[in-house]
Parts: sequence; C-alpha cells; structure tokens
Amino acid sequence: MGRQRTRRAPQVARTTTARGGGDGQGFTERIVDIDVSEEMQGSFLEYAYSVIYSRALPDARDGLKPVHRRILYQMGEMGLRPDRDHVKCARVVGDVMGKLHPHGDTAIYDALVRMAQPWSMRLPLVDPHGNFGSLGGEDPAAAYRYTECRLAEPAMLMIGGLDEDVVDMRPNYDEKEEEPEVLPAAFPNLLVNGAAGIAVGMATNMPPHNLVEVVQATRHLIAHPRATLDDLMRFVPGPDLPTGGRIVGLEGVRDAYETGRGTFRTRATVRVENVTARKKAIVVSELPYGVGPERVKEKVADLVRAKKLQGIADLEDHTDMKNGLRLVIGVKNGFNPDAVLEQLYRLTPMEETFGINNVALVDGQPRTLGLVDLLRVYVDHRLSVVRRRSEHRRGKAQDRLHLVEGLLVAILDIDEVIAVIRSSDDTAAARERLMQVFDLTQVQTDYILEMPLRRLTKYSRIELEQERDELRARIAELTAVLEDERRLRRLVSDELAQVARDHGTPRRTVLLESAGQPVTGAVPLEVADDPCHVLLSSSGLLARTTGAGPLPVEGGRSKHDLVVSAVPATARGHVGAVTDLGRVVRLPVLDLPALPPTAAPPSLAGGAPVTEFVALGKGERVLALTSLDPASPGLALGTAQGVVKRVLPEHPAGKDEWEVLALKPKDRVVGAVELRTGDEDLVFVTSDAQLLRFPAAGVRPQGRGAGGVAGVRVAAKQSVVAFVAVAPGEDAVVVTVAGGSGALPGTDAGTVKVAPFTEYPPKGRGTGGVRCHRFLRGEDQLVLAWAGTGPARAAGTGGAPVELPPAQGRRDGSGVPLARAVVAVSGPAGALVGPTAAPDADAPDEGGAGPAADGQG
Repeated sequence: MGRQRTRRAPQVARTTTARGGGDGQGFTERIVDIDVSEEMQGSFLEYAYSVIYSRALPDARDGLKPVHRRILYQMGEMGLRPDRDHVKCARVVGDVMGKLHPHGDTAIYDALVRMAQPWSMRLPLVDPHGNFGSLGGEDPAAAYRYTECRLAEPAMLMIGGLDEDVVDMRPNYDEKEEEPEVLPAAFPNLLVNGAAGIAVGMATNMPPHNLVEVVQATRHLIAHPRATLDDLMRFVPGPDLPTGGRIVGLEGVRDAYETGRGTFRTRATVRVENVTARKKAIVVSELPYGVGPERVKEKVADLVRAKKLQGIADLEDHTDMKNGLRLVIGVKNGFNPDAVLEQLYRLTPMEETFGINNVALVDGQPRTLGLVDLLRVYVDHRLSVVRRRSEHRRGKAQDRLHLVEGLLVAILDIDEVIAVIRSSDDTAAARERLMQVFDLTQVQTDYILEMPLRRLTKYSRIELEQERDELRARIAELTAVLEDERRLRRLVSDELAQVARDHGTPRRTVLLESAGQPVTGAVPLEVADDPCHVLLSSSGLLARTTGAGPLPVEGGRSKHDLVVSAVPATARGHVGAVTDLGRVVRLPVLDLPALPPTAAPPSLAGGAPVTEFVALGKGERVLALTSLDPASPGLALGTAQGVVKRVLPEHPAGKDEWEVLALKPKDRVVGAVELRTGDEDLVFVTSDAQLLRFPAAGVRPQGRGAGGVAGVRVAAKQSVVAFVAVAPGEDAVVVTVAGGSGALPGTDAGTVKVAPFTEYPPKGRGTGGVRCHRFLRGEDQLVLAWAGTGPARAAGTGGAPVELPPAQGRRDGSGVPLARAVVAVSGPAGALVGPTAAPDADAPDEGGAGPAADGQG
C-alpha cells in the first residue's frame, strides 16, 4: 500500500498544536501517515476477537454467551426467583443493558425470549408469562413492555453459589459494577440446551440433549477419567431435541461426538389415520427442531400448486394449546400414504439436516470439541466450583468458630468481663485489658465489645458448646473434601445425580440407525389395482381386504360381526350395494377402509358403516353386494310377496345407481345374491315355516325394468322371511328361528332348529314348498331363516356369538330354546366368495371392476 497524505482519507490521524498568543492564536496541523493494510488488519482482529469472545460463542464451562450469562445473573440480583412474582421483561432488559451489557435492547430481549421457549431449550431457564412467540418463529414474541418473566428452577442451579466466591468476578464495561466471568452451572448446560451462533470466520451449532443421559455420562467420566467415547455414548446415544421427532442415521452423530463436526437428519413424527371411512390422512404430531407448522404448510401449498407434490387432498392445522401440534394432511383416494409421506420427507421441511459444529471457548480461545472434551471441560469447571465453595464455607465456619470460642470464654465469667469493661477508661483500654485478662484475640474482643448486652442473655454455655462442636465437624468434613480428590469427585457426582432426579424428563426424540431404502423404490405412489374382496357385515359395516387370498373359515369370535355378503373385486374397481327397495348403488372399492392383513373375517372391526357410502331412504337398508362383473350369471332377488327375479349383468355406464326390480306396492326385497355359476338352487322361506327350493335355471333372466315372476306361493297374512341361493354339492344347512306373533329378530329368544339342506326336496317354482319348522306352544311364525354352507354362525345384539344346536335329521321338527335372541345368521366368510377368481384388473370399467378412468377411483 502507498502512503496517503490527503486530509480526507479516513486512515489519516491528525494532531494539532496551539501556537501564538493574545487574541489571535494560530494552530499547526501535524499529519501522521498510517499504513492502511496494517490498520485494517489490526482493527479487524480486534473486532473479530470482540465478536468471538464477547458475543457469538458460548463458554464451554457454563454453555452461555455473555448476554445470556448477564441476563441470568442480573435476574438473580433482582431477586426474580421462581417463588416470586413475574415482573415486566422491560425491567430486566433495562437493568441488563444499563449495568452489564453495552448493546441494544433487541439483542437482550431476543436472548431472554429464547431461554423461555420450551421448543428452543430442552431445559428452559426463564419462566415466561405472556406471548413468547411460536414454534418455528412464524409469530414473534410480544414487545417486552407486555411480557413478564422470572427465573425457572433450572436457572437457580446455574447461578447458585455466586455469593460463595466460586467463580472470578470482573468489572463491567464502565467499572462501576461487577459480573461473573462464568456461572457455577450445576449441570452441563452446553450439552443439555445446545447453542447456536455466528462469529467472524467461525460458527457454533450444537443440538440439545437429554439431561438424565448427559448427567449419567458426566458421572461416569468423573468416576473414570480415562473413559473413551464408546463408554460415554452408552449413556448419550444422540441428541434429544425439545420438539421430539426422529433422528435418522447416527453415523453423523458419532462423527460429531468424536471430532466436533457432523450432520444428521431429523424427521417429523407422523402416523397414518383413517380420518373418515373414505379418507386417510397423514397426521404430524412433531416437527424437526426449529421447524414450525406455518413453514410446512406454505411449502406443501407451493409444491401442490406447482404440481411437484402428488396425492395431497388438503392440509388442516388442528394445533391448539391442549393437544399440541397436529397437522392433518389428507391423502387422495388411490394414493399410498407411505409413498406420499416419502415425498413430504424429500420435498418439505418435514425432514431437515442438522449440522453439528461444537465450537466453544476454552480459556478464552475458540476450540472445536468432541463429546469427551466437552464433558472434561465441564467436569474440571465443576470441580473448581465445588473446591472454591468448600474453601469458602470452611473459611466462614472457621471464622464463626473463632467467635464462638471467644463467646464461651466470656460467658464463663460474664461478671468479670462486665467489670473489666466498666472499669476501663475507653474502648481501646477495654480491648487491651480483655485481651490480657482472658487471652482473647482482637477479633474476639471486638465482637464481644460490639455486642449489645441484651444479646448476651440469649446465649447459654450448652448452646455455644453445641454450635462449636457442629462447626468443628463441618470444618473437618470440608477439609476432608478439599484434601481428598476422590471425595471431591464423589460430591460433584452426587450433586449431579440430584439434579437429574429433580429436573430429568424422558427422552423425546427417537433415534433410528437408518431410514432404509426410500419408500418410493418399493411402494408405488398410487395404489395398485390388486385383487381383493369387499365384505358386508350383519351390522352394516363395509370393508375391503388387502389381498385376493381365500378368506379364512374361522376368525376371532370376540367381536362376532357376521359377514353376510362378500364379493371379489379390485382395489381400483367398483362393486354394487343392493338395497331392499330394489336398487343398486355403485361403490368405489378404493373408498372403503382396508382391513389390516392380520384381521380375519368374520371380524370387521376396521370397517365403516354402510350409511357413510350409500344414501339410504327412510327405512331402507342394504341387503347384499354384487361384483358388477359383466361375465357373472347375474343377480337373483326375492321379495316379501314371493316374487323372484334374475337380473342380467347390464349396468348403465355413467350412473351411480339404478333400479333392478320394479316392486309392487307394499313389497320389498328380502334377499339378493349374485349367482356364481347359474346352477344354484334358489330358496324361499316364509313366515309360516314353508320352504321352497327350485333351480335358478328355471328363472329366465330379465332386464332391469321387469317386475319378476312368481317364486313361492305365500299364504294370506304371511310373507317371505328369507331368500338365498345354495350351490350344488355344498354341505349346506337350513337354520330357522321361531317366535310368537309380532316377534322381531333380536327381541325374543324363541327356538332355533338346524337341519341338513338335503332334507328339503326341490319343488316347482310358484308352489308352496314343504314344512321346515314345527311350532311349539306360543309360536306361530318364523322370525329369521337362513340356508347356506355350514357350519352356521349366529350373532346376537352387539355382535356377541350365539351357540346353535347341531344339525338334526328331521326337516319339519321343532326347535330348541335359544339362550339369547338372534339377530343374524350366516356361514363361513370364505364360502360366500367361493372358488371363483377375482375379476381381471385390466378389464374395462363399463359398470364392472376395472380401473377408474381418472386413475384415482
């Protein structure tokens, strides 16, 4: 650099010297040349050192930056203990700024707010009152004239013992006050609460940890000073973030613990829930450290608008003070929630990377520290604090013992003490005579002379001797601690254990060794059109299976909800629901809740009510399901007045519902079944115990608008109670339940009879059939009947199983009493589907079960 001599250059320094006298004085200007590079280098180094040491980096001993340390110290000096009332934050900010911290009020208040936020600090040091911001920083804290604060319980551990000369004090910026160079810190605050700061040429970023785990590691290091990193990581496996979440991959964590630098990934805590019967949602209950819900919502909205994120239906924020964070991300039908979640992890802040940079001040110099070094620096600091505290307490005890021993001498001969004092000319003479007569020191003599005479009356020899013995024992104990390093370390370890017992909390963050392979590599984003089964239960629940395998014959009987209809389908196809008004409603299979693979029919505990999918009229109910397969032999329906109809599988395209039977006035469909081969036998059972069996081939298929043909002849004032189809060659049974006049299923136990289906001979269509149940006294009607593949299963109110008697040989015999009323009878769920395969997933969807045109079902 060249030499600069212009007066306007900032690097020029000037000094002036007065010359002349009288009224006219002259001045001589002297210009000093300064090298710009040297000046810039020196000034920058001073500035950098000031930022590093006085502002941005924490001290490795107490884990605090100067501003945090000054806030806690000044709040302690103001008496803002946890048992006192809150005070305005403006008072704290003003006192800290005026006495200790020569910087702006914004920096002080921001530091105060952070120490009060439970989502920023694992162990908050300030107890807040008022609006202190929100998670992620989307909503800032209220102005300090509105908020209030006081010290939290853990903060008392940070400043405890300052009055016992445990740390060095230094003058403040104007040398009118004193402040501690470091706080005593009764727990490893740097690891527990972490730190973040940007200095000149360096930065620090340390995650919070669990107090109990850090204390355990510290105590182990105290007991084993040569402990290795592996030894300590048995206690501290990884960070424990205030907001919980999950840490995925621990390799970077170990690198950070070993070298002071490393990275790890944090993920939100989520679960997939069935919000409604038709909707699945990803529910977020915990977010990565430092990420707020507003940030996630904005990012998801931007990605959806840009069409970079697929499968998101909506996003609702249900967060409140009672339940905490709850983001509900709706998943569109036809998309795998796991695959959508992987997209969210990859594209949104629901997965973040945290870079660990353990830079802290050690002896005033910035150093990058691993876990072992961090704990060693803290242990050395805590040993020094406890040693100085013990020395201070021993000195206080020795001083008091010296005075007590002098009092004991005076108390033993108080009259002579008083006489000596009264006979002395002045205080100096009294002091000299007391020291000579009673062999006291000047300190003891001054204490006796300055003590009012009335205070001597409260002392007794016994009390003073007891206090003397206690002081001697305390001094001996403190001396033993100071002279024995092992006792000193044990004392520090015990105090740490007490801190962990008082303030420890369970771990919040889950540690995962690895996230495994990306979900998108194994699970497609959209739900595949795989074969499955759709089930309808006797209580009106709908559900679908997750595979096309055969349904088990037996299932758990704790919730005996019978499967009354089961049809094959595909996940992205459609099925039909047949109601007792003779109409069919198209249902997208994808809308139905999927049973977990472990769920075994006949239990449909994971199903949803059929009313959530089908709009039913007053008194209308769903009887059965149909697969809408165009290759099916058709649907067979039977009415209460004995009409039977076979409907051709013609399903109008573009319609969600249509009629399949033109009912006569006051007539209703009592049974509907999808035929599998067309060779089945159709069975009517009437309320006067008549059963008619005839082949389905004897009923000519008709179009949707036809009214059917005569099926069974029904006597006056009687009606059909059951209509079913039985496949040839099946080991079928007939179940009939009898009751009195006006009895309804589930209201009266009645009697039940189970007979082999082969006992009932086939008759011609339109005839009256044969007797199937002999009534006992008090019985005059059948309230319930069923025929199908055995063994038959019955359920009462609430789904509880009802035992049925074994099959009898007589077709027209009477029944046996039931233990409880029966509301439904069915057979094995697997028999309802039969051996036929599920429809081809690639079949067209014109009223069938092929893929939906829009690709979403």
